[in-house]
Amino acid sequence: MTSRGEEEIRCSTPKKLLTSAGASAGPQLRVSATVAAHLSWDYDPSPRSRMLGLYERARKAQWDPATDIRWSATVAFGSPLPDDSSFAMASFEASPLAVGGRSMWDRFRWELQSWMVSQFLHGEQGALAASARLVETVPGLDAKYYLASQVADEARHLEVFSRYLRDHVPDPYPPSASLITLLEHALADSRWDVTALGMHIMIEALAMAAFRLADGTFHDDLIRQIIRLAARDEARHVSFGVLALGDLYRELSHPERAEREEFVLEAAALIRRRFLLEDIWERLGVSREDGRAYASHDVLMVKYRQAIFAKIVRSLDQIGLMTGRVRDGLGRLDLLGFGADRSLP
Repeated sequence: MTSRGEEEIRCSTPKKLLTSAGASAGPQLRVSATVAAHLSWDYDPSPRSRMLGLYERARKAQWDPATDIRWSATVAFGSPLPDDSSFAMASFEASPLAVGGRSMWDRFRWELQSWMVSQFLHGEQGALAASARLVETVPGLDAKYYLASQVADEARHLEVFSRYLRDHVPDPYPPSASLITLLEHALADSRWDVTALGMHIMIEALAMAAFRLADGTFHDDLIRQIIRLAARDEARHVSFGVLALGDLYRELSHPERAEREEFVLEAAALIRRRFLLEDIWERLGVSREDGRAYASHDVLMVKYRQAIFAKIVRSLDQIGLMTGRVRDGLGRLDLLGFGADRSLP
């Protein structure tokens, strides 16, 4: 049975992230889409369903923010930090920040952490909206079971990232313009597979890689605890995208495949621009133009973007979308570099 209706997705995009009461303090992003709800009356489980296996893993791996995170851990936001590697320091010395001296490097590193966690939070709200949508629109009860568990995951992520920012970060960041555009594109499309492609392959795979890198580069134990738990969930979320889209995309017509290739390349360009860190440069007194020019070509920053994109590349390959056209496009964006994560200092 299929029904159609107009669905409106609302995502908080506050200037000041949260009030002390936890209410949104800013404008709303509204994305309208006409979607089809799919219901099935066949309730017999498939004993070899990989999607049911993923659901079982999700049920057994739930964690409790109240008891599994040591919220009493100290966060000395803005405090002096140990020296980075010589590679990182050489990057700093070639940057527009160098005129501010060594203390400016510490400030940048704290601001980068603040920006990253803020973007994690905003992306998780987009993932909450997308996974809730997909429970309705995806065909097959096995996938609906799993996606219902993901809705709980995303709500938990929103809870912990918002609490960390509210309690420990003086001035969190609003969602980047590139993230807002990517969320709009993923949520506005009426086809469930395009929403899943945008969220589970492009955004979730990026988050999974970023979490793993952040575990070695963030500056306090509390946020590292949080991202380790969240990363376990993200691995399942990416697996859903690969399982749900792999078989489907092998049957695409040429025009259908070309349309999804274009979506991937547009999303990749938005992700690259997002990680040019324009908002951070502006906060640190560097013009967006100078900061963007530096971030576009600095070796360390190029390697970082390649490292966080490597999981997306692998996921695209698994679902059959790492075509010659996509590979060429990612190469032009300087986002290809397998093993770049291992070469980061």
